[in-house]
Amino acid sequence: MGIVDDGDEHFAGAMDFEGFLHEQAFATMVAALELDLEGLAQNAQGVVVGVKGAVSTFQHFNGFTFHVSRFPPLLYQPAMSKRLTRHSRSAQPVSVVTGGAGFLGSHLLDLLLARGHRVIAIDNFITGSVANIDHLAGNTRFRFIQQDVTEYIFLKGPVDYVWHFASPASPVDYLEFPIQTLKVGSLGTHKALGLAKEKGARFLLASTSEIYGDPLVHPQTETYWGNVNTLGPRGCYDESKRFAEALVMAYHREHDIQTRIVRIFNTYGPRMRLHDGRVVPAFVSQALAHRPITVFGDGTQTRSFCFCSDLIEGIFGLMMGRHTEPVNIGNPHELTMLQFAEEIIRATRSRSRIVFRPLPQDDPKQRRPDITRARKWLKWEPKVPLSEGLKSTIAYFRGKLGRPRRRDRCRARLHRACRGAGHRFARRRIWW
Repeated sequence: MGIVDDGDEHFAGAMDFEGFLHEQAFATMVAALELDLEGLAQNAQGVVVGVKGAVSTFQHFNGFTFHVSRFPPLLYQPAMSKRLTRHSRSAQPVSVVTGGAGFLGSHLLDLLLARGHRVIAIDNFITGSVANIDHLAGNTRFRFIQQDVTEYIFLKGPVDYVWHFASPASPVDYLEFPIQTLKVGSLGTHKALGLAKEKGARFLLASTSEIYGDPLVHPQTETYWGNVNTLGPRGCYDESKRFAEALVMAYHREHDIQTRIVRIFNTYGPRMRLHDGRVVPAFVSQALAHRPITVFGDGTQTRSFCFCSDLIEGIFGLMMGRHTEPVNIGNPHELTMLQFAEEIIRATRSRSRIVFRPLPQDDPKQRRPDITRARKWLKWEPKVPLSEGLKSTIAYFRGKLGRPRRRDRCRARLHRACRGAGHRFARRRIWW
């Protein structure tokens, strides 16, 4: 719960970025306690509630204005709202991105800002990361709201586009947060559609190839209804997206909202989390550490991998187009998991070997998009080859993992040698 006035002073203090969020959350909580009933009523009417005095010392962090929201969300920033209404929709579009601190959401923010949009990102950091958006600090066309999108979204000023990307999207995440996954696919989609309806904005749902389940049709076309186990461990994610698609189409038919649905296939690139359970970070992190690469099943199951920049370009083209029916966005180049593991070993020059483990329940045997609609309607197809995309992705993960300092490597080698030789100085602390 809170608002931050858009003043000119910068936050003073040597505080790290995440520490700033915690401090501001406390300050805005105190400020909210001071609101009177009239102020709360005004907020319910959509009028900015002024608590500037209580939070004025928390206006900025390195030029980055933050809003920290808890229910009821007070998400208004007076100065920002004035700037938004100053521009016509055609002059400078306003985009709202839910899940903006996530892997794909953060790349979308970059593209929208590069295309001249004013951007409001919303995320609760359940799987997103501050590190994905901290490079946007100081950008006057960007604002961030920390909020769970399953709560009501109140924004003052015009909104032209709503991009609904909020959702856990990896097996590790939606197995850990099954109820939150179902809620963001249902309640979160409902709230985001409500915002689009109120503002007369165009709406895009980031759906998934998981709605096809373990497909019996190959490659998968948008007209295929899927083969999904509703009761299995992946059902919470699959069904939340299937419900979200149905809700989007209902709003389109009932309220005449301009809607778009993109079905995203396997995507990779920088800003993926190391341990999110998806195959690219799993294989790359294992290869960089020269640990055995884990392939589930016999390695004959297939996937196709699209680089993140290609995917975001396709999604942008879909939003700006005129087609309301779902569109697959992905790379039709198909690889077996065994082939992909061998490619990762070559690209990282790793000494890793491949080990096999039992296939998880309901893991799809094959996954490849039919992108005929994307080619015909959007004039889109992926351009970044796998070798080039892996190069930048591996460089990103190498930076995240870090390399031991030379002094530490030398020390470790000496200790191993001493232990092996039974040297009397093996336990001595060595300084370099």
